[in-house]
Amino acid sequence: MSEIFGPEERFQNLFKTDKYRERISQMAVVSTNALVVDFDDLLTTDAALADSLMKNPDEFLPHANHAAFSQLKIEDPEYAEKIGGVRTRFRRFPETKPIRSTGASDIDTLIQIEGILVRATSVKPLLVTAAFKCRKCGTINKVNQTGIFVQRPLECDNPTCRRGPLDFSESESEFINSQEIRVQERPEDLPPGQLPRSVDVKLVEDLVDVARPGDRVSVNGVVRAVQEAIRGRGKLRTFDLYIDANNVDVAGKEPEIVQITPEEERQILELAQDPFIHRKIIQSIAPSIYGYDDLKEAIMYLLFGGVPLTLPDGITIRGDVNVLLIGDPGTAKSQLLQYVAKIAPRGLYTSGRGSTAAGLTAAVMRDISGGMTLEAGALVLADKGVCSIDEMDKMRPEDRVAIHEAMEQQTVSVAKGGIIATLNARASILAAANPALGRYDPYRTVTENINLPVTVLSRFDLIFVVRDEPDVDVDTRMAGHILSLHKTGVTPEEPPISPQILRKYISYARTVKPILSDESLKGLQEFYLQMRSISEASGSPVAITPRQLEALIRLSEARARVSLHQVVQAMDAEAAIRLMRKSMEQVGIDVTSGKYDIDIIMTGKPKSLRDKLQAVLSSLVEMEKETGMVNAEALYAKLQKDFEIDRVEASRLISQLTREGTIYSPQPGFLKKT
Repeated sequence: MSEIFGPEERFQNLFKTDKYRERISQMAVVSTNALVVDFDDLLTTDAALADSLMKNPDEFLPHANHAAFSQLKIEDPEYAEKIGGVRTRFRRFPETKPIRSTGASDIDTLIQIEGILVRATSVKPLLVTAAFKCRKCGTINKVNQTGIFVQRPLECDNPTCRRGPLDFSESESEFINSQEIRVQERPEDLPPGQLPRSVDVKLVEDLVDVARPGDRVSVNGVVRAVQEAIRGRGKLRTFDLYIDANNVDVAGKEPEIVQITPEEERQILELAQDPFIHRKIIQSIAPSIYGYDDLKEAIMYLLFGGVPLTLPDGITIRGDVNVLLIGDPGTAKSQLLQYVAKIAPRGLYTSGRGSTAAGLTAAVMRDISGGMTLEAGALVLADKGVCSIDEMDKMRPEDRVAIHEAMEQQTVSVAKGGIIATLNARASILAAANPALGRYDPYRTVTENINLPVTVLSRFDLIFVVRDEPDVDVDTRMAGHILSLHKTGVTPEEPPISPQILRKYISYARTVKPILSDESLKGLQEFYLQMRSISEASGSPVAITPRQLEALIRLSEARARVSLHQVVQAMDAEAAIRLMRKSMEQVGIDVTSGKYDIDIIMTGKPKSLRDKLQAVLSSLVEMEKETGMVNAEALYAKLQKDFEIDRVEASRLISQLTREGTIYSPQPGFLKKT
């Protein structure tokens, strides 16, 4: 039967079905000239036609457009007359072509690719039909345009004129919107050790500005080849491939809802019923790395994440958990980070020295035509996922500043080269750093131990110190674990949940949005008030701030998500409080007084040191009123007498204030406040 009818009639058979008649009649409502066709519908209706369309799109796409327009004339003749033509857009091909295997055999065929949009140019009008006006007789000569350069008529069309000079007329010409984008392979599709490949895509009409940098897209289009050229030398034998887009679909901003079969969903729900599910998941995270239970629990919360909150006044509170590991060399930090980037439904790994501010956030690049384009960086590409940043202390300070905004506001703002944009970077950050002195010194504060600014430290919900201390029992077990690993090639204990199921479990759990119960609320409030009252009563340092309270809420929600609960229970809040205490014991303790002091992370100085610095300053100001310049010896004597600060410590405090520029020495042996 298909042999009797031409391609147009065969396409019309599909468009006459109820589904497409409804879609065609809806075109006027949404005022579009594009009809979206699901490719599997064409496959079931006429498989031979579907095959011909993929192999020879230049011949068969116009037939599809005509057939759709004929059907529109029947459904809505007025609208058909108004738009004058229909563009059919095909989507959901049964097979997706990997970007790296697109080659010569695909030229002039219709394919589907998937990847991340990393660059987009601004939208420009593209000339479709050029009009040239004759200066002598005023005749308008129209030329349909193809290729990259404007084609001009050689002479006037008017038989009586034939030779008049021709001027281009913009008002009589026809233009359509056009844009170029670059689509790069997704990190999870990348073979190990390979550079990601990308392909340029040309968009026209209603496809422009459908997606922006950082979006995951599925592009259907015809593969074209354009000849490379060297300026002034001529054209080369090699060609560049690009895709003439027929349709662009933006995959939801959610991480790839990893395809979960009904069987796997049953398995996930069964696992969630297990009262020891938290323990099982902790054991399944990086099973080849021995120990670190608290650390793995923190990573579990980071993978599952809390629930983001958007308030009526437009303020958003992040739901993503950020974790920092400070550790001695050889404590498997990098291995943990790489494992997390692999197991997260969307994860990226980057290392300090190799990361620049533009590479992490967004770069503004100059395109071939001289315009500026935006290219998304690691944090934007990890949107709704996890970004592992290794060797964070080795990053250049000017590059480290770039992640401030991404960690708290979860956006990346760019104002360069005339491009002012804000991109989403809703990613959890798992970072690792080495102590400044090689090994962690427990007698120094966390800010003295690590070469990171306070502004970055305070944005981490949990900070863990991984110390490598000799301990016969632990060392024996670890040695046994490592040796057995090398001998058998598998972990001594089989993880309770396989990595494939764990990845799907995380993806499934992230759709649950638990809310706080009254009991959990009460538990968190009691802990917060108790920690605040300690500092109020004893005049001791501030033990906790609202930032830690928000972190506790995120951790509690993440724990509820692990067991797929819709409500955060009291036990979830207790587990979050226990982990927060662990983290604060490691980094939020004033080593001089032994008291909790969150200000170490917030301001970089423990309260005991701030009090002493204040004592030095107040004494200096007081003595200045009497003598103008203060004799250093007299100041040492006053500090010893009034505050019991000995000469060595007083000297250290004065040199710190001098370094910070708070006081200066106008002449040897004398001091003055700036």
